[in-house]
Amino acid sequence: MIRLHAVWLATLLTFSGSALAARIEAYVATPAGSPVADAAVIIEPMPAAPRARRATATIEQRDRELVPYVTIVQTGTAIDFPNRDPFKHHLYSFSKAKSFEIKLYAGKPSQPVVFDKPGEVALGCNIHDWMEAYVLVVDSPHFAKTGSKGLALFANVPPGRYRLRLWHPQQKSELAPRIINVGAAPTRLDLVLDIAPRIVKPKPPVEADHY
Repeated sequence: MIRLHAVWLATLLTFSGSALAARIEAYVATPAGSPVADAAVIIEPMPAAPRARRATATIEQRDRELVPYVTIVQTGTAIDFPNRDPFKHHLYSFSKAKSFEIKLYAGKPSQPVVFDKPGEVALGCNIHDWMEAYVLVVDSPHFAKTGSKGLALFANVPPGRYRLRLWHPQQKSELAPRIINVGAAPTRLDLVLDIAPRIVKPKPPVEADHY
């Protein structure tokens, strides 16, 4: 009987927490009203939440590009960098938050790279200089990336006080964070971020690649 009561209580708490958790829609646009893709929307609990268990993510090298262009992970996440191309790549980053190098390789490296400090990490290939991507490492468990329509979605955000931050690789300036209060009801956030156009470097025909 005691065990059944404990199971019932745990189930009740789980459903109660889910019922109270909020859904948040964040729409990010330029000052002119155009949707912003690949923007990071971070909601930081106040006070800070305990760090989650170690997570994993993947950034592929495909068709001589790094995919996806922007990845957001929580501090301590291990990222795999599989090379899907039929030739070698030489991946590197000199960023303060994570500096590393995976020299000329094919297939999947034997060990992932652990991103153990918060901050922005720029990625590149030492062979193909048009290849670029970004990793944003955050301490918060609540983060999302906007799609082509500028929309980022959050599910099951517990009610409370949060610090909202925006980030984009091409942002013209760093925005000051703002404080938001999240309740149980769905929330819509309309956000403005001024970014510069992304300059996509041209790449030569694949026949010219001998690596």
